[in-house]
Amino acid sequence: MTTDNTPRPAARATIDLITAAWHTQAVYAAARLGLPDLIAAGHTGPAELAKAADADPDAVRRLLRLLLRLGVVDGDENDGYRNTDVGDLLRDRPGSLRDVCLLYGEEFYQAWGESIDTFRTGRSGFEKAYGRSLVGYLGEDPDAAQRFQRAMQAQANNFAFDAVPQHIDFTADQHVVDIAGGSGQLLSTVLGAAPAARGTLLDLAHNIPIARAHLEQTVGLDRAELVAGDMFTGPIPQGADTYLLSRVLGDWSEGDCVRLLRSIREAMGPRSRLVIIEMVVQDGKAGLLAPLWDLHLMVVNGGHQRSIGEYHELAGQSGLAIERSVQLPMETSALVLTAASDIPS
Repeated sequence: MTTDNTPRPAARATIDLITAAWHTQAVYAAARLGLPDLIAAGHTGPAELAKAADADPDAVRRLLRLLLRLGVVDGDENDGYRNTDVGDLLRDRPGSLRDVCLLYGEEFYQAWGESIDTFRTGRSGFEKAYGRSLVGYLGEDPDAAQRFQRAMQAQANNFAFDAVPQHIDFTADQHVVDIAGGSGQLLSTVLGAAPAARGTLLDLAHNIPIARAHLEQTVGLDRAELVAGDMFTGPIPQGADTYLLSRVLGDWSEGDCVRLLRSIREAMGPRSRLVIIEMVVQDGKAGLLAPLWDLHLMVVNGGHQRSIGEYHELAGQSGLAIERSVQLPMETSALVLTAASDIPS
């Protein structure tokens, strides 16, 4: 009897897909235990890392063995481990992705555990897992809301926001309005490129303290007004040069998006523009992050990412027109919209 040792790439690829969630949870465990920070502090051996993390020595040793293969750490248990660039991004410090890792390893991971219900019913997995919407959950838990905003800010730092002023000129702007502006990261980036401009950030009340702290540290509160309010009920400031709408439309249905976009269109002046930042789903096999985020939004809050054709339809129904599309890092796009001549009835 002979043994078939022929490589089976399809089987290996399938196993890699099936076990991908284990990668997520292993990296999450490392971040939650603080291993990257402990390694940076000089605890490099498995035993001393376990002691410093108040964890089981054998479990930590085996976790490090996997983290080595995932590219999170380098070295070995005899000579000690050191962080790679990936491991450094999981440290608890400004600019890292640790909060993103915790959010995706905890709340979002639980939501994905209910994803089959989403695919069968269309209902968000987050609501099934937590008994309320993501917005409701964040509104009731200040610690979770702050971690969520830190995660969104970290994603912005590592994804696209810094590239926006490289492709869109804001130097002539006098007033920039960021709708549902979150932590204020995008607004501060744009104001940094528009020295004569003042900014207004509109968002729900629980996000305002986070935005205030960030804007105070970056551009100063003399240049930024913070308004607590619902973007759907407004009022949206009138006649600004640029309106920003970043990673917002993906969370809402077509009807809600049209309602919001029409409100912005009504607030725009004759030379105003709207900059929408979202992942745009491409045709065919191009781009992996956008369809991944599309399903993630569906599972977490019932939202979705759209194609450029769908954005043209939303714009047309709202009295807007897409003037141009700019490609940003991490499969993100900036759509620049101007007012069409008429607002559809």
